[in-house]
Amino acid sequence: MAEPSEQTSNRPATSVLEQALLLIVVVAIALVGNRIGPDNGILEALPGMFILYVITVVGLLITKYAPLRLPSVAWIALVATIMTLPWVPGSAWIVEQVSRVDFLALATPVLAYAGLAISKREIETFTRSGWRIVIVALAVFIGTFVGSAAIAHIVMRLQGLI
Repeated sequence: MAEPSEQTSNRPATSVLEQALLLIVVVAIALVGNRIGPDNGILEALPGMFILYVITVVGLLITKYAPLRLPSVAWIALVATIMTLPWVPGSAWIVEQVSRVDFLALATPVLAYAGLAISKREIETFTRSGWRIVIVALAVFIGTFVGSAAIAHIVMRLQGLI
């Protein structure tokens, strides 16, 4: 599959080095979030966060240089899976260190970036859709909420919690 051309993508091309530097900012924000939310120590979570950082950078490098074109998230997940397989030396230590990182704290910088990473093309699509997209979005949000609440209610009933 060919790389997206300038006409098909509004996103600037970034190098692995630029991505690695940006990930340092994400790690810093996540460490602070990990300290504030679940009240884990920064030094306690630092080894696990460093492991996650290395896994991510390795996945980005594979994405850039592998002949098989897959999204970076697929390569990152594959690297993480391989590193935590029970028969891989050191996997128990890796799992122990990463378990000290609250993954909800990782959501904060990721969601902040997702909110800021809206391209000009996406805004144009939204404005062309007009008011109809708002109705569809509300229906999706309400349906997701009601569906999740119904499933939670059923599971809690089955477990005898309510």
